[in-house]
Amino acid sequence: MKLKPLNDRVLVKRLEEEEVTKGGIIIPDSAKEKPMRGQIVAAGPGKLAEDGKRAKMSVEKGDTVLFNKYAGTEIKLDGEEYLIMREDDILGVIHD
Repeated sequence: MKLKPLNDRVLVKRLEEEEVTKGGIIIPDSAKEKPMRGQIVAAGPGKLAEDGKRAKMSVEKGDTVLFNKYAGTEIKLDGEEYLIMREDDILGVIHD
């Protein structure tokens, strides 16, 4: 199944955080918080302005992004978990 986000929405796959701290402590699954980093899988065409023109998206497919902890709506596609959120919920793009 494929999903194409509409307007200024993006489809994000969460990136798993490290399971071991810098000090070597292993964090159990029950104590982990949901990751706030993810990779954009699909992006919509951009927000439709009042004058009928589309605003260009500032993120694109493949970007690694940082987002708000409670951002987006969780969905499942083909057994995989994703988030669908507005571009405004993205805090920044991570460049390695």
